[in-house]
Amino acid sequence: MAEPAAVVEETAEAPKKPVDPTFEPEIIVFACHYCAYAAADLAGSMRLQYPSNIRMIKLPCTGKLEVIHLLRAIEAGADGVYAAGCLEGECHYLKGNLWARKRVNHVKDLLAELGIEPERVEMYNMSSAMGAKFAEVATEFTQRIKELGPNPVKREGVSPHAAAREALGGVAMPEDPQEASAAATVEEGLAE
Repeated sequence: MAEPAAVVEETAEAPKKPVDPTFEPEIIVFACHYCAYAAADLAGSMRLQYPSNIRMIKLPCTGKLEVIHLLRAIEAGADGVYAAGCLEGECHYLKGNLWARKRVNHVKDLLAELGIEPERVEMYNMSSAMGAKFAEVATEFTQRIKELGPNPVKREGVSPHAAAREALGGVAMPEDPQEASAAATVEEGLAE
């Protein structure tokens, strides 16, 4: 009896799109206050270079990040979005970063179903002492998004950063001390 002929699978890769050298992606980072945000601060203190197109939103924990927050950032036109939390097993809120990873993976699945590259969303883990890792991740993720090109659902006149902060409601921490004092003044005024 003759053996069946081996089936040869075609593994032709899709041709890569040329990278537009003028394209500067808009990237939103949802960063844990204790680790990733502190790592970004350390990267700045160390004068490490990373792309200026990174817009950070500080969270008390990436566990506060919900699927809708990630999707709203993409819907508003962010070219790439990533969550940056504590090292696995080191979350200040025990399992927040593990919940965030599950939500990020769910968003990747949803984007794939919609025909949008799931690589536009990612989860990274780092400690507050990993300033170099923060800069490396920001640079590598920006390059990945440059290779993917602009977000196919990008709309003119919409700020992805503002839309993402708005979707978070009161979960996002103030961006700077002046904003924090202004928010406190507004809250005090409402309490009277």
